[in-house]
Amino acid sequence: MSPASADEVLIDAPAEGVRRITMNRPDKLNAMTAGLVTGRHDALDSVAADRSCRVVMLTGAGRGFCAGLDLNGFGPLAGQEGRGPIQQGFATQQHIAALIPHMRRVPQPIIAAVNGPAAGGGFALVLGSDIRIAAASSLLHDDFARIGLSACDIGTSWVLPRLVGDGRAHELMLTGRIFDASEAARIGLVLETVPDDALVDRVLEEAELVMRNTPMGVHMTKEVMWSALEIPGQQAAIDLENRTQIMVSQTTDHREAMAAFLQKRPPAYEDR
Repeated sequence: MSPASADEVLIDAPAEGVRRITMNRPDKLNAMTAGLVTGRHDALDSVAADRSCRVVMLTGAGRGFCAGLDLNGFGPLAGQEGRGPIQQGFATQQHIAALIPHMRRVPQPIIAAVNGPAAGGGFALVLGSDIRIAAASSLLHDDFARIGLSACDIGTSWVLPRLVGDGRAHELMLTGRIFDASEAARIGLVLETVPDDALVDRVLEEAELVMRNTPMGVHMTKEVMWSALEIPGQQAAIDLENRTQIMVSQTTDHREAMAAFLQKRPPAYEDR
């Protein structure tokens, strides 16, 4: 894979327990290059291994979330030299699309702080997040069809209908039209919209709500809630829930959460 530029993806800690992953090409509306996508994969690995991280915030630098693929040049992936154009193109496609299942594998919930335009691949990153909150000025669109490609890309054809329903999803994919944050909230694509200057604080408030729960309980909730979307029958989902619930009930943090609730005090989790 291509090495990421040291400053194309940044990680910082805006609050205790929270890690913020920032796509950092503000002059290009954080459009995706090989380096930025590799940096995103590396950042996800980093936060997943960070036991002090309870919630991940995903956002973009400057006035945009992510404008999708950099149409001026994605750049080569290391190790693909000498392969045919189809082989190289397919490797690139897989490298980008793997971001969505990678986001799902991260044990911490990912909250998308949508701070401006989110198009194409950037739109897919919004969909692949666990919670989505948008600044009022945000504009979103699945624009692949508008540049002669299929709108079904980077997991969009699977996630979008599950968020907003088949009918709305089909219309958004087939037209590629731009829609604003208020419509995104109205159709359930984002949780809510907030004034631009309140976005980070609102995301941190949501993160705080998540962090009141045990690390293992949150991890298992994230894992099972996504798996349940792929399970065709209710009983299979219940079977998975039953096994997960018994496993989590044996943790030290579960006992601490119960004691803290009964004693009306803040819990002290150990991730044990």
